[in-house]
Amino acid sequence: MFPTPIEKTSSGAQIAYKIALPVALIVWLLPLIAVALTSVRSAGDITAGNYWGWPTSFNLIENYTAIFEQTPIGKYILNSFKVTIPTVIGAVAISCMTGFALAVYKFKGNLLLFFMFVAGNFVPFQILMVPVRDLTLDLGMYNTWYGLALFHIAFQAGFCTLFMRNFIKALPYELIEAARVEGISEIRIFWYVVMPLMKPALAALSVLIFTFIWNDYFWATVLTQGADQQPITAGLYSLNGQWVAAWHLVSAGSIVAALPPVLMFFLMQRHFIAGLTLGAVK
Repeated sequence: MFPTPIEKTSSGAQIAYKIALPVALIVWLLPLIAVALTSVRSAGDITAGNYWGWPTSFNLIENYTAIFEQTPIGKYILNSFKVTIPTVIGAVAISCMTGFALAVYKFKGNLLLFFMFVAGNFVPFQILMVPVRDLTLDLGMYNTWYGLALFHIAFQAGFCTLFMRNFIKALPYELIEAARVEGISEIRIFWYVVMPLMKPALAALSVLIFTFIWNDYFWATVLTQGADQQPITAGLYSLNGQWVAAWHLVSAGSIVAALPPVLMFFLMQRHFIAGLTLGAVK
């Protein structure tokens, strides 16, 4: 049922594994290495076609300074935070309450309601492009950061509810029963009994949603336009000039755009891993 551990395979398989692993890792990292090298190249290198060779000059300070001085990347980053932070707070808050209700309370249609949340995750988001855009136009929320944030909250609610419901379902139900025997209200049970136990799950889910929303490109281009409202993923394309592709600036901007989710992951790494592995071993 489970794959055989590499330590228990033949010596030939172990040698092949030790060779294939670093090769696969290098191939996987090649695009990132290319972007990092391009971000410190000069415009002359790119014009001469030196895409993969060693840079003739390292313009680290010049390129990374230029993207802040010559482009509105600071505005794009601020827009990303304005969209991502409310989305994380809203989606996690809603999923905590819906997950608690679906996991704790036994009512008619509980499973059907849960399946509806799960089914929403399987809807291809491309087919929602036209109706969602028309809805934001009708509500006057097109090309606004809060319109984009509200859509992400609604769209992420299904996955977050699935995550939280399964997590709460695995908690000892005796704790909730003991609190009810003591006469504690349902709201206080949720806030003082269940919520403290959900901290690892909250951290893991927050990191996941932050990464999903920060890296979103499709809806950022569909529901926003212009530097005043576009997040960093959609704004990176505008770093190119009208006639000349400034790929060294685009690459530098991509590295800057990738820093917030990477930093958040490392800051919450311990809680993130604990949240994903909690309950994996009895």
